Amino acid sequence: MDWLERMNNALVYIESNLDGEIDYKKIAQVAYCSEYHFSRVFSSNSGISLSEYIRSRRLKLAAFEIQKSDIRVIDIAIKYGYGSADSFSRAFQKTHGIKPSEARNKGVQLKAFPKISFQISIKGDTELDYRIENLDYELRIVGKGKSVKTSRAFKNIPTLWSSAKKDGFMQELKDMAWENPKCTLESLLGVCGREAAITDDEFTYFMGVRYDGEPPSDMEILIIPASTWAVFPNIVDAWKRLYTEWVPTSGYELANLPCIECYYGPKHKPSHELWVPVISK
Repeated sequence: MDWLERMNNALVYIESNLDGEIDYKKIAQVAYCSEYHFSRVFSSNSGISLSEYIRSRRLKLAAFEIQKSDIRVIDIAIKYGYGSADSFSRAFQKTHGIKPSEARNKGVQLKAFPKISFQISIKGDTELDYRIENLDYELRIVGKGKSVKTSRAFKNIPTLWSSAKKDGFMQELKDMAWENPKCTLESLLGVCGREAAITDDEFTYFMGVRYDGEPPSDMEILIIPASTWAVFPNIVDAWKRLYTEWVPTSGYELANLPCIECYYGPKHKPSHELWVPVISK
C-alpha cells in the first residue's frame, strides 16, 4: 500500500465518522503514520489543519441537514460534536455568516466545503539534498519546553531563539554543549514535540542541547531513543518540501519520534539542519 492510498484511506475514515467520534490515533493508524507526523503531512499537503478540516466538513453537513430537514438545531449540534447550541451557533455563524436558524430561510446562501483527496503532482522543482544518519544510542537533551501554535510555528520559533539569546538562556545552553562531542548532532537543538503525538493546534518546542551531565534546576531532560534519521541541510526549505515531496517518494516511513532542528556553531557548513526520524519501508 503506497503513501497516496494510505492518506486517502485516512480521509475515508474521517468522512465516515463526521457524525460521530473521530479518534486521531485511529486516523494515524489507518495512514500507517504517527499522530505527530500525520497532522503535519495533512496540513502541508492540504493547506489546512486537520482539526479545521474536520470542523469545516461537519459544519457543511450540519448546514445541509438544517436546510433539508426539520430536526432541531440542538440535535444537529450534538450529532456533529458540539456540546451546546451556543458553541454550535458561534462556529456555524463564523463559517456560514448566518445563524443556524436562518439556514432554513428560502434563498439563503451557505458555504460548501468539499471533501479533500490527495494526488501526486509531478513538478520540475529543484533537488532536495539529504543524507541518512544512523545513531545507535539515545540522545539525552537538556533544556526547556515552550508552547507553540502550529499555525504560527514558522514565525514563533525564530522569536523563541531570539528571546533566548537576549535573556541568556542560549548562552547557558552553549556553555553546556560540546564538552564531550559525541556525534554530528552537536548543536543547539529544537525538538518539535516532547512526545511523538502532536495536536493540530499546538505543540511543545523543546529548546536544548545534548548533554550528559546533571542539568540545572530550571531545566528538564528529554530522551530521544536511538534511531535512523534523514538529515536535510536547510530547515526552512526542508519543512516546506518534506511532506509534499520527499516523504511520498523516498522509500522511507516516518518513525514515531519528533523531528529535531539543529542550529550549529560559527563556520559550520551548513549552518542548520533538520533531522527527521525514519524507518525503511
